[in-house]
Parts: sequence; C-alpha cells; structure tokens
Amino acid sequence: MRVLTWNVWWRFGPWQERQKAILAVLRELQPDVIGLQEVWARDGENLAEWLAEELGMHWTWASSDAPERWQRRLGDSAVSFGNAVLSRWPIVDQRVLRLPSAEGDDDGRLALHALIDAPNHQVPFFTTHLTSAVDGSAMRCEQVRALAEFVAAHRGPTLFPPVVTGDFNAWPDSDEVRLFGGYKTAPAVPGQVLLDAWEYADPAAPSATWDAANPYVSEYFQPSVRIDYIHVGLPGPDGLGHVMSVRRGGDGSVDGVWPSDHFAVLAELASTEDLARADDPA
Repeated sequence: MRVLTWNVWWRFGPWQERQKAILAVLRELQPDVIGLQEVWARDGENLAEWLAEELGMHWTWASSDAPERWQRRLGDSAVSFGNAVLSRWPIVDQRVLRLPSAEGDDDGRLALHALIDAPNHQVPFFTTHLTSAVDGSAMRCEQVRALAEFVAAHRGPTLFPPVVTGDFNAWPDSDEVRLFGGYKTAPAVPGQVLLDAWEYADPAAPSATWDAANPYVSEYFQPSVRIDYIHVGLPGPDGLGHVMSVRRGGDGSVDGVWPSDHFAVLAELASTEDLARADDPA
C-alpha cells in the first residue's frame, strides 16, 4: 500500500499551473492513500475533489473554522483552507479534531481522520498540519498530545496500524516529533508508539521536504530540513503495515513549474497481499 503526504501550498504562487503539476506528480507516483494539507476550496470548487475525480479516487476533507489569517495573506476572503484525504478505496468514516492554539494566534489547525476500507483490512488514516510559528515548539507539543489522543480514540479494532501523515513544521529531533512518536521519549499516550517512516529510508537519500533548492523556499533563507512526516504504528501480525520503503516525491519541476513549496513523502507499507507474496514468491 503506497501512502503519500503533501502540503500543496493552498492558492499561493502560480496556483493554476501548480495544480496541474500536482496532478502530474500524483499520477506518476500512484499512491493508494493521500494526506493533503493546505487544500483550498472556493465557489463550489475544491482542489481535493478535482484531484480525486482526475485520479479516480474517493475523497474527504475538513476546512479550517478560522481561515481569516490565511485569507488576509492571499487577499481573498472567499477561499477556504483545510486538510484532505484521497483514497483508492472507500472512506467509511470521517472525524475531525480541532487542534489547540495559542491565544491570539488561532488559524484553525486541525487533524482529519479517515477510515479506509482497504481489501482484507481497514486502515485508520490521519492527516494534520501543525502550527508553523518558528518558536512554536511548546504549542506543537500541545497539538501532538491532542493528536495522539485522537489517534488512540480512532485507531479501531483493525489489525492494520494507524497511519498519521502531515506537515508538522518541526525538525526530526524536536520535542514535538519525539513526543508524538513515543520511542525516543515517553509517549504522549501511554503504550502508543508511532514510528517515523523515514527511519527506514536510505541514509544517503535526500530527506529535506522544506528545501532551499525549491525556489518557493529559497527566498526565506532558512535551512533545508524535513518537516513532513508519515508515522506508522507498530506492525500488526506478520509485519502487517510495516514500512517497506520511503522516499521524497514532487521534488522537482514539472514542465518548468514547481508543484508546491513542500516536497512530498511517499512510503510503501506492507499489505496482506504483500505478505502473501512474500510467503509464496512463486
């Protein structure tokens, strides 16, 4: 099962050209389940809906209930902002969590849960977008505590481990990422461990998802770093859901257009079909 997370940069920059580039990347990578952040909707149009229709996928989304700060940045008070999930298989349940925010700095960050009805097992899938304040580690810690409790409440009885995707706006060794994973420090929810899929990556592979090589990023003069994540719970029976591979995606231009200011992360997780093939290679 191929899982992807991507912050698609709302309607900033050359968004119409970027929209086509995003679609081209997704067609090339062929993920089965996608977590998207900074998804826009306006005048009956929704980026997630358009992508899902073009890709032949199911979709769901949740919009921010405090998008005003984003709208001021764009100069458009009619555009909505949110997270979305696209799936090759039906989405049989959806839940939304409003994340904590600092007083006077509320821009409606949220987490979206979608229960995916994949063959032979349901997949508890989540996507989120944490606060981007450079000095916001303490608030992100509050947000990941709430997120971890949300995951624990909706992981369900399925044997497939929960999959949590998103833009954490945090470095891999940060307090918030370690707290959320729960294997380098005490977990936010006792007994719940969520492994960073990138721990399985080729150490020589480029890892930064906020990368100064991207012209949308270089203008900020910030260091290149990985801030986008796929976290997966401990594997189920016989390794169900374990990370088989992981890499970046969308990390170059498409016909001269960079799709987003973030690069995507793509992970392949072991499904029952993968496990069956491993047991019977013939």
